[in-house]
Amino acid sequence: MSQTWNQHVVKKENKALVLKTIKERAPISRATIANVTGLNKGTVSSLVSELIDEKLIHESGTGKSSGGRRPVMLLLNETAGFTISIDLGVKSILGVLTDLRGNILSEKKIRFKKENLDEVLTLLYQLIDGLKNVAPKSEYGIVGIGVGVPGVVTTEGEILLAPNLGWKKVPLQQILFDHYKVPVTVENEANAGAYGEKVYGVGQMSNELVYTSISIGIGVGLILEGKLYKGLRGFSGELGHMTIEKDGADCRCGNQGCWELYASEQALLDQAETAGFNDATVEQLIEAADQGDTKAIQLLENVGDYLGVGITNIIHIFNPEQVVVGNTLRQAKKYIMPAIERRIEKNAIGFNKNDVQLNVAKLKKHSTVMGMAAFNIEKFFKEAGNEDVLN
Repeated sequence: MSQTWNQHVVKKENKALVLKTIKERAPISRATIANVTGLNKGTVSSLVSELIDEKLIHESGTGKSSGGRRPVMLLLNETAGFTISIDLGVKSILGVLTDLRGNILSEKKIRFKKENLDEVLTLLYQLIDGLKNVAPKSEYGIVGIGVGVPGVVTTEGEILLAPNLGWKKVPLQQILFDHYKVPVTVENEANAGAYGEKVYGVGQMSNELVYTSISIGIGVGLILEGKLYKGLRGFSGELGHMTIEKDGADCRCGNQGCWELYASEQALLDQAETAGFNDATVEQLIEAADQGDTKAIQLLENVGDYLGVGITNIIHIFNPEQVVVGNTLRQAKKYIMPAIERRIEKNAIGFNKNDVQLNVAKLKKHSTVMGMAAFNIEKFFKEAGNEDVLN
């Protein structure tokens, strides 16, 4: 029994490895797969046949010959299934439908004003249903739903605390699974943003990456040694709530002087209101700054300076090779990035510009949803050898 089980596990892992290799290196031949993975040719041939039967890959033409017959090339069947990925913000919900290579096929956004859980869930269902309805017919349908949330999320997908939404102990992963009966992943939105930039964005070459999500609040996602770091129960990265003013203003998290009270979108809008910009948006402040408004420029640079304070602390703690600034305030890069750099250069111990890359998120507003898509796709591929899942 033990030997049979071990053989099953090994086969499952080998099959997932072959599929991963095809996804990353296609078009690729069976012989090349064997060379890359170290599996023998007979094993590769058998697993490839199963993957073809399961419609996860397909053959496409022939490659160059190295002395014998021209090899048949293999491609991922990227439309064998689709994922739905969500960025659940404080004032809006962004959702995308992607194929198994992460290509965005459809996108929907819903704005909301109230943060009541039932009302937001109703809107979330509407958005997911809308994306589900436009998904093309496929062998496996929707293979996963992923939701990035601005809050503390456990490894079981429970939202312990989302201060800016006013939510506590919401078992969102279970709620969505019970409703849709497909695999569901719920993750902190900054963790998802970090992973999105690592897999698809500006961080593909970095093994030590810090992603700062600057919106109504501030979240931080950490890629350490090439992998997403989540801590013991998934609570890492709540650096928006590190104290930078010991007797500072009260935060919704219950702490005082939190970083996000001075360097977030909300902080910028509050300061803008005081400066006479009534009901201004970030976009309007940027437009005013572009037109030479000194007050708007000063507001944006001040927030950038405070961002630099927090990022300097992060550099001291993690010594990353790359820091990525994402979410709403990345739009103000012209004003905030120089301010961040000045603060880092002033305060960081032994800082050298060549030591840390400072970038704006390449995926722009899609960092979080693409991270969730990557989680969905990887989870599906990991189960490629599990017939109970695929059948």
